[in-house]
Amino acid sequence: MTDYYEILGVPRDASAEQIKKSYRKLARELHPDVAGEAGEERFKDVARAYEVLSNPDKRQQYDMGVDPSSPSGGAGAGFGNGFGFQDIFETFFGGGGQTAGPVPRARRGQDALVRMDIDLAEAAFGAKRELQVDTAVVCGTCGGNGCRPGTDLKTCDVCHGRGNVQRVARSFLGQVMTTAPCAACQGFGTVIPEPCADCSGEGRVRSRRTLTVNVPAGVDTGTRIKLTAQGEVGPGGGPAGDLYVEIREKPHDTFVRRGDDLHCTLQVPMTAAALGTVLDLETLDGEQEIDLRPGTQPGQVVTLKGLGVGHLHAGGRGDLNVHVEVQVPTGLDDEQTELLRSLATLRGEERPEPRLSAAHPGVFSRLRDKLSGR
Repeated sequence: MTDYYEILGVPRDASAEQIKKSYRKLARELHPDVAGEAGEERFKDVARAYEVLSNPDKRQQYDMGVDPSSPSGGAGAGFGNGFGFQDIFETFFGGGGQTAGPVPRARRGQDALVRMDIDLAEAAFGAKRELQVDTAVVCGTCGGNGCRPGTDLKTCDVCHGRGNVQRVARSFLGQVMTTAPCAACQGFGTVIPEPCADCSGEGRVRSRRTLTVNVPAGVDTGTRIKLTAQGEVGPGGGPAGDLYVEIREKPHDTFVRRGDDLHCTLQVPMTAAALGTVLDLETLDGEQEIDLRPGTQPGQVVTLKGLGVGHLHAGGRGDLNVHVEVQVPTGLDDEQTELLRSLATLRGEERPEPRLSAAHPGVFSRLRDKLSGR
């Protein structure tokens, strides 16, 4: 048989509270709206395991070697006329969860996942954004009970409100009384004589809502923000699931983000790099002065502390790293050419000796960024 304890990750002597806690944790992680198709099958396995182990009678059957969730009743089933060990255990131990009473009409709704695009400034400082979502909400006409206004639920005439019916089956033990969900009311114990015209008896309708999302500083592409009870309202006006907002950060024209640090390239003339200068640089925090020392070299990095992206769920911010790119002049006129030759003569650089050295890793990273359009 399938090991339901292993699926839920609990010991065989686990308490009901341990089983419930483990199921809720796994259900949140594996729900198809959160984990996608990859977690769908495992989500079903977890739900099946919880259905068995959360019910004392079904768990007792399972611990005795019979899988009550199996259509044939698990190990050793199949004695004549479709009657198996599951029916025997239902008879002697009072059945599974279906025999305890009618099934509630109100059930929890599904979780939902939506995506939100934000710019770099919103990721750096945080923001409040309005988000429109199409989800199921409680039907305003019937209030969630599914009945036309002025009418109410009616007790099922077949099961008389029990949600299940008894039947006699023939087995090797003779005639045995068993129970099964009522087909007339689907186990609810009640029927809707006149369904609500707006929701067709579902107790919920689809509607577009506008929600306010607090985007914390430091979020990045893939970050998910949980909005509790803002997902789909369940059937019968049941409690709403959760809404997950997945963040997608749009590329910036100037800055490249790496973690919580920002990087940009500053192009300066050769003379400014040689003589030094003070330049104004437009940052996310507005205009900032950047001081280039005399003799600034190509590829040199000037770091502006605390001008990067805010740390998620923590204080402080990353840094802004300015990569200096020295521009060699072209299209010199005669006077400029002569001045440069005079400078080369003064520095003894008319015929400089080449000096080779190992390529710095930064050369390849800058080349990679250039080819990728960063």
